Formats: sequence, C-alpha cells, structure tokens
Amino acid sequence: MAAPTEQQSNPQDGTGVIKLDPWLAPFSDALKRRYYKAQHWIKVINDNEGGFEKFSKGTDIYGFNVDDKNNIIYREWAPNAEQAYLIGDFNGWNMTSHPMKKNEYGVFEIIVPAKNNQKAITHNSKIKISLVLNGGHRIDRLPAWIKYVTQDLSVSPVYDARFWNPEPAEKYSFKHPRPKKPESIRVYEAHVGISSPEQRVTTYDEFTDKLLPRIRDLGYNAIQLMAIMEHAYYASFGYQVNSFFAASSRYGTPEGLKRLVDTAHEMGIVVLLDVVHSHASKNVLDGLNEFDGTDHQYFHSGSKGTHDLWDSRLFNYGHHEVMRFLLSNLRFWMDEYHFDGFRFDGVTSMLYLHHGIGTGFSGGYHEYFGPDVDEEAVVYLMVANEMLHSLYPECVTVAEDVSGMPALCLPLSLGGVGFDYRLAMAIPDMWIKILKEKKDEQWDLANICFTLTNRRHGEKTIAYCESHDQALVGDKTLMMHLCDAQLYDNMTTLKPLTPVIDRGMALHKMIRLLTHGLGGEGYLNFEGNEFGHPEWLDFPRAGNNNSFWYARRQLNLTEDNLLRYKFLNTFDKLMNHCEERYGWLHAPQAYISLKHEGDKVIVFERAGLVFIFNFHTSQSFSDYRIGVEVPGEYKIVLNSDAEEVGGHNRLDESTRFFTTPMEWNGRKNWTHVYIPCRTAIILALAQ
Repeated sequence: MAAPTEQQSNPQDGTGVIKLDPWLAPFSDALKRRYYKAQHWIKVINDNEGGFEKFSKGTDIYGFNVDDKNNIIYREWAPNAEQAYLIGDFNGWNMTSHPMKKNEYGVFEIIVPAKNNQKAITHNSKIKISLVLNGGHRIDRLPAWIKYVTQDLSVSPVYDARFWNPEPAEKYSFKHPRPKKPESIRVYEAHVGISSPEQRVTTYDEFTDKLLPRIRDLGYNAIQLMAIMEHAYYASFGYQVNSFFAASSRYGTPEGLKRLVDTAHEMGIVVLLDVVHSHASKNVLDGLNEFDGTDHQYFHSGSKGTHDLWDSRLFNYGHHEVMRFLLSNLRFWMDEYHFDGFRFDGVTSMLYLHHGIGTGFSGGYHEYFGPDVDEEAVVYLMVANEMLHSLYPECVTVAEDVSGMPALCLPLSLGGVGFDYRLAMAIPDMWIKILKEKKDEQWDLANICFTLTNRRHGEKTIAYCESHDQALVGDKTLMMHLCDAQLYDNMTTLKPLTPVIDRGMALHKMIRLLTHGLGGEGYLNFEGNEFGHPEWLDFPRAGNNNSFWYARRQLNLTEDNLLRYKFLNTFDKLMNHCEERYGWLHAPQAYISLKHEGDKVIVFERAGLVFIFNFHTSQSFSDYRIGVEVPGEYKIVLNSDAEEVGGHNRLDESTRFFTTPMEWNGRKNWTHVYIPCRTAIILALAQ
C-alpha cells in the first residue's frame, strides 16, 4: 500500500498546523472557520468566475482594452452612479458626446470605434470618467483601473489619467525568463527615486544602468522595490496609493520599469513589489475614495473604513468586486511587469480590527484568534497567496507583520495564510534599543541570541538589522547610533582612526553578520545602509522647504578611496558571497554552543560553518577553546578584522584549525582559535 501524500495525511479542515504547533489546538474552531471561508471564496470563484485564472484577469474586462480592430472598450464599476460619460482630449472634453451603458451589476461600458482603422483615443492623451449621481450631481474621476497617471505640480497636485497604449514598436519586449525562487533569499530594499547622489528624483533607466550592477556585485539575489504603485504624495514613501494599476510616473514610463525588471532577471535577480493592499489614499479627485459618490464602494463605510493613524481608507475585503480588484491587481503586476512576488505592506493593520494602533502583542495565542481579528482580511490574504502560488509556483510573498500571528507562513492546505516569509521586525527594534540604552559591557548576549532565534518552527523569516523605517528622519540608522557626528569628520583615511569610528565600523560589521547568520531564513538590507550611509532619509516637504538633500543615497561615498565607507561596502559584499557559497540561510537553524557573558563571546554552527564573535571592548583571546561538531581541518572564510574591510589585520588567514575528538560545550570536538576583540570570523572545513 502506497504511503499517504502530505495532502492526504493532513486533515483537510485547516487544522493541519496543529501538528506543527499543538498549542494551537484550543483554537481549532477559528482555524477551521478561516479555512472554510477561504475555501468558500475559492468555490465561488471557481463556480461563477472561471477560477483564479479568469477572475484575476480583471484588466481584461475593466479599464481600457483594445480589440483587434482598434476599437477601444472601456468598463467601470460604479453602482451608485445613474449615468456615466467618457471624456478626454479625444473628444474635446465634451461632457455628453460619449455616454456609457450601465448593466444590472452597476458596470458601465462604452466602445469607442476606430477611425480609419486607427484608435480614436491617442496614446498618452488625458482621459476621465464623468459620473452623474442621483439628483443630477456630477463628479469626475480618474478611471479606477488606469495604468498610467501623471502629475504636474506646477499646475495642480491632482493627477491626470492617461491612455497608455504605445505602438508595438515602442512597447518594451521582455527578453529574459524569471529566475527561480532563491534557496537563500538576500533582499536589497530599494526606492528608485532616491537612488542617486544627485538632488532630484532618479529614473527607472538610471536605476537599471547604475544600481542593478551594484546590487548584483554586492551579492543580493532579490530586490524589493518600494513606492512603485502610484502615490499622491512623494513623502509618503509610496504608502498612500491612489492608482493601484499605475507604475509611478515620477521615475519614467511603464516601459522603463519593464526594462528594469527584465535587466534584473538577466542578472539572476528576482524583483519583489512592495504592494500596498492594507489601505488606500483618501484622495477623492484622483483616488478610489468616494469613486461613485459613496464612501462604501471599495471600502467599509464610516469609521470602520478609515485608518485614523494613517489618514487613509480601508478596503472591504469581504466584497466580491473588491476581491476581484485586489486579486487582479496582484496578477497585473506579475503579468504586465513580470515581478516575481510581493512584500505585503501593513499586514498587521490588515489582520486586526484595531490595526495594531495602541496595542502591544504579548504572544498569547488568544490575541491571534479572538474578536480583534479581522477574519475577512485574513481570508483575503489566504486567497491571495493561494492564487499567486497556484498560478506562479516560483512566486515569493513576504508579510510585514509585527504581531507574530501563527501559521502566517504556512500553506492554506495546513490552515495557514500562505506567505513564504515574514519580516523579523523585532530584531531591528532590539538593536536600536541596545545601542540607545546599554554600554557595550552591558550587552546581554543570551537575550540577543534569543531574539535572533525566536521564530516559529516551520515558518520562514527574513532577518534584518535595519530597513527603511530606521533610515527615516526622526530615527537613526545603526551607523548614526554608533558614530553620530563623527561620520562627517572622521571617516577619511587621511585622519587617524578614532575610537568612535573604530568601534562603530567593527560593531556595524558584527551586528550585520550575527543577524545574517542567526536571524532567519532570509536577509534584508535597505540601500545605503550596507556601507553606513551617513544621513537619514527625508523626502521633499513643506517642513524642509521641499529639499532633496536628504532624499538621495550618496552611493558615491563608497567609490572614494579616501573614505572608510568602502570598507563596510566590501564587507557586505564578502558576507553575501560567503552565504551564497555555503548557504546558511536555507540550512536548519543554528546550534549555539557558547554565549559567554564575561568574555562577550558567541559561538554557533550553521550549514557546516563555525561562526565566532568576540564583542569584548578590549580583550582579545588566544588559544580560545570552542566546540565543533564535525571533525576536520578548518580555515577562515570570512574575517571582519581583515584590512580590506577596515579591520586591524590581526588574524593570519592562512592559519588552519584542527579539531580534537573530545566533547566541549555540547559538541563532539574542540579546537583553539585566536579571536581579537570586536571581531567576527567564520570557519569552514578546508577542502
């Protein structure tokens, strides 16, 4: 008799996760309820909408489409409107010449016939829909499914919708296949607009030509692109989306973004979109808010549909047309731009009715299954992940969730929400707290190791020391915490190394490597932080006289041989390439054999490597005995004290370390190492 498959052996009611975590047993009813709600959505979609494949191709129905005779078909869902008219440059903004027909589902439609076999609406021309409400009141809106909008701040902050339909010869043609899902994901979090030392908005083309080679050279195999979905306010960092299907015109055209993604694929880099389905801009004139004159078309009505802290609108995830809109949005970015997956922003806000506002999470399981949970949002995420992974087996999805909800990163078949990874948001909080509040001698190594390894069994985590959150004005990056004002005066090699810069550079490297090696199954870095970018990030706004001074990344600092930033940049590169060779991120969680509070030494093993950290401020150790599980001859494969990474070159990297078969610190063998103060090294078996 054949052994049962995993699908057969797991209960098909959403409680499979209990096998992994028996503490979830008291919440089996909630797990079943979520699972059945997700399965009900899938059944409705299969029975009535032709399955995920058809339902998620809403762009084939809504918005603008062109048939093989160059007729333009435009459809829009606006159930509260009595009448609708298509207006734009093509008809001289005539308010009545192009009426639309409304069907029983509240969908308006118009076919604009071709003229002499040419499209009647020209490429890149301005366009709107004009709606007449009950009582005769008229409102103009940007089409909800529009794929390109532009903003002329010299005229108005309100966006213009444009009919983006270039001739075939002008469309970008993808040349390279998607890379496979990385075994070890190393993510470079980037914002196109700030990716230049110049005081202006960087373009897609500049990012493609200048930053992509840099990212590849640094050893990252994934890029997380922020602020791509068109957003009303540049300083919102892309988190106030008004046009969900439009790639931001601030950086160029849709074709430019396509070239960026395709070029990344040529380099073997997967590209994740920072997708914002947690909320939407409350803009009325150029957003979804009050699109058909009501406050409850795409969103919940009243206070339930408003996020007080973010001053934005909240989707009604239980509505059929909202589900179509959001699933189609994900599908569109995958198909039109060939993205490889998504980092879902604001997942904590989605999962809970309180949106995480004024609420701490103790880790008690009742917080994840009680009345505060927004089950419609949970189910939407379950359905979205199921759709993405069924249509795109290599797709990568990442959840930004601070709450630690169980089963977030397990498949729907087990009762999970279906993400591939969650971000380890407690880790940067820990590092910032330590650097703010404790002297080096007071660091609690056991607590550091606990926080770095405190993750759910079987659910993958992306670790990071700092992301864009810590780079924003009002906060500080790790390097700013470590060195502060000395970054401006003492990072030059023409001056002697000061104690502050010496400490800062050493700990910057050690904190990154410790987080990389111990913190998760993936690693993330925000652009510029790899080399200790000396300034925070602040977008042009009224409060800084609309200055671009802080809305840029001074990548040129690493190219100046007289500055020490190059050393940190080189270490980041060596660290990533070392992981690429040995694969510790996709290896089982590390075994920590030593956390010595007095010596300030941490030793752990992962992927056959031995990681050794000496955080002591002044004490170096010769002949320091460490436990090693696998016997043999070891060599140094990464050294934070090397001259090429700004270290003191106290280690002879040609040294070989031989094990002795005797139990030490819970390992079967031991060896002796020299480990200088504020130094980290990795040992590997000599080949």
